[in-house]
Amino acid sequence: MQALYDHMIPGITERQAGYAREVADRLAGVADFVVGPPVKSRADAERVMRGFENDDLDGVLVIMLTYGPAMRVARLFSENRLPVCLANIQPEPAVTAAWDMSDMTYNQGIHGAQDTANAMVRAGRAFDVVTEDWRSDAFAERVGRWARAARAVTAWRGLKVGVFGYAMNDMGDIRVDENALLRALGPEISYVAPGDLWRGMHEVADDAVAELMAWEDGRFEVDSRLSKEEREDHARMQVAIERILTDRGYAAYSTHFDAIGEDGRFSRLPLAAASTLMAKGYGYGAEGDALAAAMVFAGHQLAGDGHFTEMYAMDFPSDSILMSHMGEGNWRVAREDEPVRLIKRSLGIGRLDDPPTFLFRVRPGAATLASLVSLGGERFRLVVAEGEVLDTPVLPALEMPYGQFAPATGVRSCMDAWLRAGGTHHMVMNLGHVAADWRVFCDLAGIEFRQV
Repeated sequence: MQALYDHMIPGITERQAGYAREVADRLAGVADFVVGPPVKSRADAERVMRGFENDDLDGVLVIMLTYGPAMRVARLFSENRLPVCLANIQPEPAVTAAWDMSDMTYNQGIHGAQDTANAMVRAGRAFDVVTEDWRSDAFAERVGRWARAARAVTAWRGLKVGVFGYAMNDMGDIRVDENALLRALGPEISYVAPGDLWRGMHEVADDAVAELMAWEDGRFEVDSRLSKEEREDHARMQVAIERILTDRGYAAYSTHFDAIGEDGRFSRLPLAAASTLMAKGYGYGAEGDALAAAMVFAGHQLAGDGHFTEMYAMDFPSDSILMSHMGEGNWRVAREDEPVRLIKRSLGIGRLDDPPTFLFRVRPGAATLASLVSLGGERFRLVVAEGEVLDTPVLPALEMPYGQFAPATGVRSCMDAWLRAGGTHHMVMNLGHVAADWRVFCDLAGIEFRQV
C-alpha cells in the first residue's frame, strides 16, 4: 500500500525496496533469489508474478514492505501455480521509544500478511509461513527448508514416470488412479514396452559399454567372478534404459521382474542399473511402483540422495527394522568406511541368469523414511518416520543393499502407527532427520502429513 504513503513519507518506496534486497542478500546462502520491484497495485502484482512464472522459478517468497491489502492479490494467489511462502517479517526486530509514525509504517507488514493469508485460505491455496527476525539463523534455516520443498514440489508437478512393462499383479499399495495423481500432484505415469528396451540395447555401441565398465572398475570393488559377458549385458541394459529416460523426458522409472522375465528376450534383471541411475538423480521404484519412483525423485530434490528400500523384517532386540530390497539401492548412501561392491549374485526371481548387483551397507546415523499413500480420489497422505541407521554387524549371506533402521518412536509404536496410517511397503529413505522438510513439502503440495 506504499502509494498511500509516498506523499506522507517521501522515499518510502526506495527505502523498502532496499530492505527487500537486504533480505535476499541475507538468504544468498540458502537459495538463488530474483528480487521483483515493489508492487503497489493489482496490476503491479500480476505483472511481477507473470514474470516469475515465465522465468520458471521454483517458488515465491512474499515480503510485506508496508500493509498489503489482500484484494489486490486475491485473484493472483488463487490462480498462481508456484509454491508460496509468506515471510512474516519486518525491518526492525524490536519496538523502541525512538519509533515515530514513519517507523510504525516501515514495520507494519504483519497485518498485510494476515490479510493475504486469509485470502489464500479462502481460496483453498496451500502455502507456508515463516515468522522470524529476518537477520536470524532460524529465518535462513526455515526459508531454506521452504525453498527446498518448493523446488521439489515444482519439479514433481512436471515429473514423468516411465514404467517398463506393467505393475506387479495383486500388489495393492502401489496402485493409484493415474488421472487423480496427475490432477492433484502433477506426476504423470506412462508405460514403456519391454521391446523398446530390447531394441535400445541393440543400438548401444560397444564403446559406450566399455566406457561404463571402465568407470565401474575405477569406482567400485568388482567381483572377479563376474564374466565379461555378464557385465557387458548389464551395461548395455543400463545405457539403453538411461537413453530411453532421457529421450522421453522421464526423470523416474520402474521395472518389474515379471515384465522383464516373461518377455523371453532378456538374460537378466537390470538391478545394478537401478542403483547407478538412482545415484545419478533418477527416481526409482521396483515392481512397477510409480508412486515409490516419484517419491525417490522427490527425495532427491528435497534432501538429496533418495534411496529406494522396503521394510524386510523386525529385529526386536535392537528395536530396529532390517531395510533392504531385491538388489536396487542408491549407493550414494553407503557407508564410507567400506567399499561398494559389484557382485555376481544368484537370484531365482524372474527365472533369469545372475544379475550383477551392488552390495553395500547403509551409512550409520540419522535417517528418515517416507511413504506416499493413495487414499482414493485426489486425496494422498505422506507417512514419515525419523530414526537412526544402526552400526550393526555384517550379515554375510545378504547379497543386496541393507541397513537396520531404528525408529525414534520404537519399532512397536512406529509400526502400529505406520500400519494404521496405511503406510506402503516401498518407500524412500534419506539420510538425516528431514521430517520437517517433508512437512513443508506436504503443505505446499496439498498432501496430508502423518509422522509416526
